[in-house]
Amino acid sequence: MSPGLFQFNEARQKFSICTKEALNSKNVKPLILIFSQLSGGETEKKTTLDQAFRGVLEEKILEQGECEDFLSIISLSINGVTEGICSATTPFLLLGDVLDCLPLDQCDRIFTFVEKNVGTWKSATFYSAGKNYLLRMCNDLLRRLSKSQNTVFCGRIQLFLARLFPLSEKSGLNLQSQFNLENVTVFNTNEQDSTLGLKVSHTEDREDGMEVEEGETGDEEPTTTCSVPIDYNLYRKFWSLQDFFRNPLQCYEKISWKTFLKHSDEVLDVFRSYKLDDMQASKKKHEELKSPGEEHVYFAKFLTSEKLMDLQLNDSNFRRHILLQYLILFQYLKGQVKFKSSYCVLTDEQSLWIEDTTKAVYQLFKETPPDGENFSSMVEHILHSEENWIAWKNEGCPSFVKERPPESKVPKPARKRPAPEDFFGKGPGKKVLMGNEELTRLWNLCPDNMEACKSESREFMPTLEEFFEEAIEQADPENMVEEEYKVVNNSNYGWRALRLLARRSPHFFQPTNQQFKSLPEYLDNMVIKLAKELPPPSEEIKTAEDEDEEEDNDDALLKESTESPDVQTKLVTGEQIDILANKLGEQWKVLAPHFEMKESDIRGIESDSEDVKMRAKLLLVAWHDREGLQATVENFLSALIDAGLTELAEILTNEADSIS
Repeated sequence: MSPGLFQFNEARQKFSICTKEALNSKNVKPLILIFSQLSGGETEKKTTLDQAFRGVLEEKILEQGECEDFLSIISLSINGVTEGICSATTPFLLLGDVLDCLPLDQCDRIFTFVEKNVGTWKSATFYSAGKNYLLRMCNDLLRRLSKSQNTVFCGRIQLFLARLFPLSEKSGLNLQSQFNLENVTVFNTNEQDSTLGLKVSHTEDREDGMEVEEGETGDEEPTTTCSVPIDYNLYRKFWSLQDFFRNPLQCYEKISWKTFLKHSDEVLDVFRSYKLDDMQASKKKHEELKSPGEEHVYFAKFLTSEKLMDLQLNDSNFRRHILLQYLILFQYLKGQVKFKSSYCVLTDEQSLWIEDTTKAVYQLFKETPPDGENFSSMVEHILHSEENWIAWKNEGCPSFVKERPPESKVPKPARKRPAPEDFFGKGPGKKVLMGNEELTRLWNLCPDNMEACKSESREFMPTLEEFFEEAIEQADPENMVEEEYKVVNNSNYGWRALRLLARRSPHFFQPTNQQFKSLPEYLDNMVIKLAKELPPPSEEIKTAEDEDEEEDNDDALLKESTESPDVQTKLVTGEQIDILANKLGEQWKVLAPHFEMKESDIRGIESDSEDVKMRAKLLLVAWHDREGLQATVENFLSALIDAGLTELAEILTNEADSIS
């Protein structure tokens, strides 16, 4: 025996002894102690301890120990992996050894331990090392189990795998949408051997040796009898539909589709003609399934005996099962599946039949007790959710977890250069230098920017007296201002007036029954109220209401005083602006400086329109709005003469004479 092999056996023997001591004390410290004392590399010692664990487990299995003994060894190995003294695959190897050697009833108890520790298996220490072992172990168990006798155990294994692996795990997904073609429904295909049409009692069935499966209603007399004549033809067509549900690709073939269409119409007609009314037997079964004492319930795939056909047509659960298969088939035929072949396309006639049949199936769901309406809506909701999963698979099953970018790839913010000392200034004033004399002055007006914003000098909202002073003067009949020339008719002035009244006047929010047809009319009313409330000299101004109370002689004098003044003092009208804008054309830029228009205003006019006539009109309107009462014909003529536009000046004079 070589020295190396001798040392290995000696170390393994020591580990085996310490493992038994650790099992008795239920503490991993003896193993940690002996692991640190033994000489050799860490990998060699881990391999030796792994073999010691499997050896101790083998002894317990040969001694036909209890499940608790096996689970104690596996738990001890998990602690060993956590402490770093054995390989991460050891617990999974031990689980595989135990499940391979135990009968199914004890495997159930071992698997309960596996289910409870799903959080441990998903941790970073165990997941990458053990996921393949767990998958192989579960598949081996499923091969040993019967899908009909061990239905609950099989379901637990599937749920465990669903909890263990993420949704994007490719090994658990049917990426290419393949069908389980081995799922064949066997039924009697020989009409000569058929017993349909012979009246055979249930007692005779049992005497003839017919095996009654658990879950059948053979031990109970049917509460209703089928009113539909059942013959072999109906029996054969009914069960032949399962081949289409098993392999939907047949529906894209013309001959197969005709067969499916014919059989489906006949079966669905049977469901429509035969309603389920007496559901006491089904309700009784439903209550039995809900009973807390019933732990194992047998669910057969299909019992295709001819003698059960009448009972199956009376079973609402069976009917729902068949109808649901139709909806699943239709969803695949209509859906966009990534791996469908190019020939898998429905015709318009097929699509129309599927649409009509889908509505008929949902109607049958609603008519099938108990709770048909709720069951129908629930099925519709589930199939709608299934469409989302189909779309997810078509996109390549992207992960639902958004991974963060590695920290190393995230660019670090550049370090800012410290501000130079000259920026903060020197001396007691600590004046901030901005590099420009004017910027420096503006920056140092106030040391605190927020206090500067709150300063009274930044209050730009005018008072009511200042803003409405001109409007109140124009409202005085003594000033003889015509209605069309009042500032209240200016839309810009009206918009600003409304904002100011909302902020400073209590009259703005007072309810009133008076109806105003336009904004100028409303502002006239507000100006009259303000004229009475504001301090002198505004309150001395006479308003239109005061003028109505004067004598008739005063009215005559007022009419004489409001006669049109000299042509040169009249305001430029909108009609004159339209005429002059058309005549001005491209020369509007020559006139703009004489209207004291800024370069920014000229650029704004150019950006607003490309038409020279529209630009000319925008210039004249802007000047008219800015000048207000000073936008007279005299001032307009002066600007035209200064710009050398004498022809336009003559046109304006002639227009003013014609209007007067």
